[in-house]
Amino acid sequence: MSDIPVLYGSNKKQRYESLVAALYQDVFRYALWLCKNKPLAEDLVQETFLRAWRSLESLQNDKAAKAWLFTILRRENARLYERYRPELVDIEGQVIAENDENEPDFKMDRDLLHNAINRLESEYKEPLLLQVIGGFSGKEIAAILDLNNNTVMTRLFRARSKLKVEFGIDDPEPAAELHTE
Repeated sequence: MSDIPVLYGSNKKQRYESLVAALYQDVFRYALWLCKNKPLAEDLVQETFLRAWRSLESLQNDKAAKAWLFTILRRENARLYERYRPELVDIEGQVIAENDENEPDFKMDRDLLHNAINRLESEYKEPLLLQVIGGFSGKEIAAILDLNNNTVMTRLFRARSKLKVEFGIDDPEPAAELHTE
């Protein structure tokens, strides 16, 4: 991808600062999408960059930095849920505020799409998020998820198809989707 910067700097600190400056927003956006909670996303990103600092010398190619960080973030998110124990709250007597009725239509549409994507099976959701949120190509997604490129392209096609079905969108040329990368 051409938008991945080459990280300049003669020492580790300069290289790391360049990495953070160039990719923080992309990593944060992906974290927020994964966990849907801003403070938690901030914590995940902080832990991601801390781990990146510790193993920066393992990053051989600076053009792979974004994929490398997304992989670290995905692992951090998985670690979080390995040890997560939700707190159970008795809902009897709880008052639920209805604050959605005055929100703009675009937020409702965005929420509908967000929920539809979250209902996709993980095998379809992950590649789609990496493409849409991360901006990765099929080949890059294949490398991140350790899959065959054809498998990734099939999963992306099926994910979009499932979303189209859910929203009742007819696609006059479904085969055209197979040729995108």
